[in-house]
Amino acid sequence: MAKFIVRRFFLLLLTMLLVSVAVFLITEASPGNVAKNVLGAFITPEQEASFLAQMGLDKPVYTRYIHWLLGSDWLADGKVGLPLKRVTNADGFVDWWAVRPNGDRVRWKLAGEDLIAITLPQAGGQPIQEVDNARWQAGKDDSSFAWGVDTANHVVRWEKGADIEVWTFVVGTGWMKTTGGPVEYIPLKKGFVRGDPGVSLRTGRPVADTIFTRLRNSLVLAGIAFVLVMPTALMLGMIAGLKEGSLKDRVLSIGGMMFSVIPEFATGIFLILIMAVWLQIVPGATVFGEKAPWERLDMLVLPVLTLTLVELGYILRITRASMVEVMKAPYIRTAHLKGLPYWRIVFKHAVRNALMAPITVIMLHVNWLMGGIVIVEVVFGYPGLGKYLLESALFKDINGLEAGAMILVLLAVGTQLVADIIYTFLNPRIRYA
Repeated sequence: MAKFIVRRFFLLLLTMLLVSVAVFLITEASPGNVAKNVLGAFITPEQEASFLAQMGLDKPVYTRYIHWLLGSDWLADGKVGLPLKRVTNADGFVDWWAVRPNGDRVRWKLAGEDLIAITLPQAGGQPIQEVDNARWQAGKDDSSFAWGVDTANHVVRWEKGADIEVWTFVVGTGWMKTTGGPVEYIPLKKGFVRGDPGVSLRTGRPVADTIFTRLRNSLVLAGIAFVLVMPTALMLGMIAGLKEGSLKDRVLSIGGMMFSVIPEFATGIFLILIMAVWLQIVPGATVFGEKAPWERLDMLVLPVLTLTLVELGYILRITRASMVEVMKAPYIRTAHLKGLPYWRIVFKHAVRNALMAPITVIMLHVNWLMGGIVIVEVVFGYPGLGKYLLESALFKDINGLEAGAMILVLLAVGTQLVADIIYTFLNPRIRYA
């Protein structure tokens, strides 16, 4: 079993790598303009070029993928000549600084042809600004250049006399144009393998901070639906299987089929009309805030009920079919001939084997509950992982998409591993070499 788990772990790593490459390439090939998606359709070509350069989107695909996977700080260290450090400021945003030998943190900005160092002393206190023209280095054709960490978390290369127009968005003011900007940008990140999936192109906030909040919300929604639907579906499926051909079996089978074939969005809309508009027993305005789902637990009723009804029918039918098949097996007939009590035959011999197929389906549907509830989350405005992935896809936010895809791969492979381990307890004859 230990060797089997180790093999599955390496399979998980390989799967995540292949999926990350596929998502990156598909996103790159998909139509749409990232700059216009994020900043609006009426930006000028100069503003678009400046945005792409600042976000590192003007670099080749393979370079951007390597930076996303392994980070870019290791490359930037050599450019700046000082180690780089990532800190979280009081507002919750990430700041990058270069660290001098004495421990002081420093960043730079360009003022005319002077390079200004903004130093944050190790002992604390206010930042100190001073001219640091000693960083200028001689380049080709009598030009001068300098590498440094700017105030927007890039490692940049300035050139003296370069008349580069830079467009930056200032909240409350709009787009501001400055000249003499950097000629090259390296957006700083540690890389996914070191726990830093980057900054969202759509929101400007670290993806890790947002996506784990969305994952928590989806886990709450999917977890409640899972706890409700799985025992109910298994119990009803076994009842239908044990009463094959009876009125009870027909009612459960037809009802399960009806709920499983109705699309999620239709079920959600019907429930809103019936329970919120006509009966008015749940809130009609399903608008979740940042603290969802804790602020209004009653708003979870309709999303959970929608997921429960959709899942209930499918699991019920699979369990029924498995139970019918097991009850016709030769060993069950042998148990009857031996005179064993009916319910002992059912619970001791039939149920464990009948659960093999439903367990597989249930573990597959854990992935669906996490990744496929995007429709339910959109219908009810629920801020979960599915809705986050949809918004990231619409904006071509590659950092958000990649992080969400990796979480779904981890869930997919992890739940299948859990299913394989459960099999060994349901059927002792199963062993993994």
